[in-house]
Amino acid sequence: MVGVSADMRQQPTARRKGRTGVLALGLLLAACTATGPRVLHFGMEDAPEGKRLMWPQAPEVPRFMYAGQLIGDANFRKPPDAAAGIGGFLRRLAEFIIGEKPPTVLQRPQSGTVDATGRILVTDASRQAVFVFDPVAGDLLVWDKADGLANFIAPIGIASGPDGQILVADAELGIVARLDARGNPGRAIGRGMLKRPTGLAYDAVRRRIFVADTHAHDIKVFDDDGRLLKVIGRPGEGAGEFNFPTHLAFARGELYVTDTMNSRIQVFADGGDRLRLSFGRRGLYVGNLVRPKGVTVDSDGNIYVVESYHDHLLVFNRDGDFLMAIGGLGQETGKFYLPAGAWADNRNRVFVADMFNGRIVMFQYLETGGSGG
Repeated sequence: MVGVSADMRQQPTARRKGRTGVLALGLLLAACTATGPRVLHFGMEDAPEGKRLMWPQAPEVPRFMYAGQLIGDANFRKPPDAAAGIGGFLRRLAEFIIGEKPPTVLQRPQSGTVDATGRILVTDASRQAVFVFDPVAGDLLVWDKADGLANFIAPIGIASGPDGQILVADAELGIVARLDARGNPGRAIGRGMLKRPTGLAYDAVRRRIFVADTHAHDIKVFDDDGRLLKVIGRPGEGAGEFNFPTHLAFARGELYVTDTMNSRIQVFADGGDRLRLSFGRRGLYVGNLVRPKGVTVDSDGNIYVVESYHDHLLVFNRDGDFLMAIGGLGQETGKFYLPAGAWADNRNRVFVADMFNGRIVMFQYLETGGSGG
């Protein structure tokens, strides 16, 4: 070892110490995750009983209750006992050493769905990804792969598809991405056939995938294998015609289409084969449709429409009669700022993508009024 300095002889020892430090840090991080899954909170747990927001307000019988919001990592909390004991100590020590991870937050949510396992999946066009709020695993996942190695660019519509798949319409890629339950992309649908896909809906009985092709002014219908079966509508203002259709919903064998630039909702019965109802009119009053976007339906057949221009969630009965409005422009609880999509789950929770407030707002339908309210 002639000519070798003492500093050089110490380098292997330093590297071993470095590896030991990394291993120790890894053990700390492993200990942090060993305290059990986090719990998904919507924020209502923190509100006093007497301060819950209801619509309509007393003395009328309430039909809707504010049920919380989703914004990102902040919705997940460790169980109360996780902050105590050795696990909590190690987690705090690891955070002190490596610093806290920047929180993952929604930026510009567009639409969403709730799958069979209870996960709430939200498209975010600004983040160019799908957010997955998983209450069972206690985790927030972010999926950004759309097709092969290609990332999402403008994910808009989303729907639960066949065999646990998640379908996502990317307006810029011009495809409907097909993701498995873990977010792995499969073979996309509609490549070369779709101009600008936005809204999505799925008919699990007839196994049909409905896609709102906004710039083609029609609804394209595919089977589970991605074969184009038919096209509903054409450009125009007449019955069954569309002018920039956007969001879709499918419920009770009927297809609901937001015909945005015609300022109306069109409802097609028999699995989308027959026009049953068209409602909505332009105007300056609450209940009018100027720039409708999200549409969904609850178990009583009430129809919810996001009126993005006036920042309201409008409620109609099955026949298209206006019942009530929720919202208005603002950042406060129960207000919206350019809302986009809407969807409902089997628990009659109604979700609204409050786009420019960067959150998902959730309401609980109280089911007190019977069919159509």
